[in-house]
Amino acid sequence: VQLQASGGGLVQAGDSLRLSCAASGGSIGGYAMAWFRQAPGKKREFVGSINRSGVRKNYVDSVKGRFTISRHNANNTVYLQMNDLKPEDTAVYYCVATSYATFMSHAPQDYNYWGQGTQVTVSS
Repeated sequence: VQLQASGGGLVQAGDSLRLSCAASGGSIGGYAMAWFRQAPGKKREFVGSINRSGVRKNYVDSVKGRFTISRHNANNTVYLQMNDLKPEDTAVYYCVATSYATFMSHAPQDYNYWGQGTQVTVSS
């Protein structure tokens, strides 16, 4: 499956953005999906994930209450709604999928499909 992320941009602290991830070449219904991010000079960081049905979700502590991951399997799309953005959220955001690991995994190596990233920049 190929993943295409979009929706990034330059915003001010406190603003909102919604990232989208459109999949092609296969149905996302068979995959747990997640978002990772990578800031300059830092390791890739797990942001949030969602199980195949969309019922169960998992977030890194730093975004809980501000970010919401969702999926629309019929449209083959995953979303990341980001509210109350902070400068420390500045990073390249990646949409990822796993065909074999649980959605609870925070490990990048457990996700075997990666899209190109979309840049999110939050100014103070």
